Amino acid sequence: MFSRELWLENEKPCAMVRKARQGRKRQELLAVALGVKVGVKGSFLWPPLKLFACPQISSLVRRAALTHNDNHFNYEKTHNFKVHTFRGPHWCEYCANFMWGLIAQGVQCSDCGLNVHKQCSKHVPNDCQPDLKRIKKVYCCDLTTLVKAHNSQRPMVVDICIREIEARGLKSEGLYRVSGFTEHIEDVKMAFDRDGEKADISANIYPDINIITGALKLYFRDLPIPVITYDTYSKFIDAAKILNADERLEAVHEVLLLLPPAHYETLRYLMIHLKKVTVNEKDNFMNAENLGIVFGPTLMRPPEDSTLTTLHDMRYQKLIVQLLIENEDVLF
Repeated sequence: MFSRELWLENEKPCAMVRKARQGRKRQELLAVALGVKVGVKGSFLWPPLKLFACPQISSLVRRAALTHNDNHFNYEKTHNFKVHTFRGPHWCEYCANFMWGLIAQGVQCSDCGLNVHKQCSKHVPNDCQPDLKRIKKVYCCDLTTLVKAHNSQRPMVVDICIREIEARGLKSEGLYRVSGFTEHIEDVKMAFDRDGEKADISANIYPDINIITGALKLYFRDLPIPVITYDTYSKFIDAAKILNADERLEAVHEVLLLLPPAHYETLRYLMIHLKKVTVNEKDNFMNAENLGIVFGPTLMRPPEDSTLTTLHDMRYQKLIVQLLIENEDVLF
């Protein structure tokens, strides 16, 4: 048996090793944030640099920590950089060099607050982690930005509205086809923008389920980048034009994989919901074709703002949504 004195004597070196490792880890994290390398024997970080840079790299440290969080949905997102004038001394959070000048010294991401040189912004990875304090509204907000800010798989508007519709509206006649009062739909929009996840859209406040469906459709229409993105629009239209049914379905599946993860997940969840709507067709009179007519122009818009193109592509938009609903268990 080891004596207590012997155990304490052996424990001291172990504690020193653990403390050294913890210090090393903090040093490496700071070095990564500042863009410097730490050698085998460590690296000396100039104290004044640490003094000024540490408060400015908090966002980088936070993002580095989030990458190790299993509960975080790592959807890739580009930074939304805009030219910015900084007050007082400022260092670039990418290269750790000073930002010179009196005005417009660099750029700042309006979603996460990352501050870098304009030249450095071209090299920053797509690791934007939006800050909820910077997200002013829910509607008209980029889909990926919203889900990353709330650390969710899908926009909470979609989750809350679909949950409410499935709870009390699946058998409502003309679901999604019949419009609710515009004023009430705008009220729901304002409630989400103001209260976020705490918005109350229950039957006590909005007894007409068509108000909720209208608010959901409005959310999709207001997206700056549609659920079916501009980059994939022409590919989906080309897939819809294929005459062979099996080849068409395969082409649609291939294009689906090109969607950004947040867009893909939102579309998948919506199609599962719309499939449930078609199951109740005897009551609501809404089949996949009818829903395709409603959601085609809502979920996909041509990159160019052309009325002629929109009218020409309407039947293909309808067909794409119809295929997604009918084959959601195969395509997703």
